[in-house]
Amino acid sequence: MPLLRFIPEATKIDFVGARYVAFAIDGLLLLASIASILYHGFNLGIDFTGGVLLEVKSAQVIDIGTLRSEVNSLGFKDSQIQYFGGGECDKPVDSCVLIRVQPKVDQDAQAAVGAMKQKLGQGYDYRRADVVGPKVSEELLRDGVLAMLLAVVAIGGWVAIRFEWQYGISAAFATGHDVLVTAGLFSLLHLDFTLESVAALLTLAGYSINDTVVVFDRIRENRRKFKRMSLADLINLSTNQTLTRTVLTSVATAVSILPLLLFGGPSLFDFSAAILFGIVIGTFSSVYVASALLLYLPAPVGAIEEQPAPAR
Repeated sequence: MPLLRFIPEATKIDFVGARYVAFAIDGLLLLASIASILYHGFNLGIDFTGGVLLEVKSAQVIDIGTLRSEVNSLGFKDSQIQYFGGGECDKPVDSCVLIRVQPKVDQDAQAAVGAMKQKLGQGYDYRRADVVGPKVSEELLRDGVLAMLLAVVAIGGWVAIRFEWQYGISAAFATGHDVLVTAGLFSLLHLDFTLESVAALLTLAGYSINDTVVVFDRIRENRRKFKRMSLADLINLSTNQTLTRTVLTSVATAVSILPLLLFGGPSLFDFSAAILFGIVIGTFSSVYVASALLLYLPAPVGAIEEQPAPAR
């Protein structure tokens, strides 16, 4: 019985010929991400801003307007209240809320938690209370950004050692592009940017480079077989040969993430959404961007540069 195939086994798609369209799409995504980050910034979670996060459940439907008035009456500098679902709060969703506040300047975080519990009374089930100090949150944000930058540099360095420096530059650019565009998603949709978001971006960087390395490895193998083939033709041949593997791997990974996105609740929604979006962007960059960038760098050893068409 033949195996189910989503795409033909031997495709002949001109990826190199379509690179300008791919670069245009990439450029728009990058510009949108950078503009959103510069203009809107990030909706930093409690991990990076410091403060108190209280997860509250009630047996009755919660009137979020009344609840907000009660919380604001305590005089907190910044308060955010929202419904959430998932887990025990699926039915109904409006019986559970997340309360995030910034304690007053002279107020201890634990005192803020106690004040909210006293104000709201006994009609609620306080399922979770997280407290993060401002100094710790600043260190977490700095370390998170540094971790992402080091990850991209380390990936580029490893690929340069494993293959050649041209591949390392392409891999670092493509991986950095995937991380930046996915970070732009957090900014554009005002998703909470927390430590889980940093973990999602680092996970995405590792996933993205996996597909890119597969294509690079096939290009290197084909260079040994077809010594007189131009670099553009090598890229097209190699990308087509690995296309089935790339697409099926991405589809399988996306299918495994969907249950987390749909049923994982608010604590996993942003993480799952970032991973799912990153899979699409990472697959796109591995197929269209990373390899095509080699055409604009000095030709790797043993590769024949693309020759211009003769004038007629």
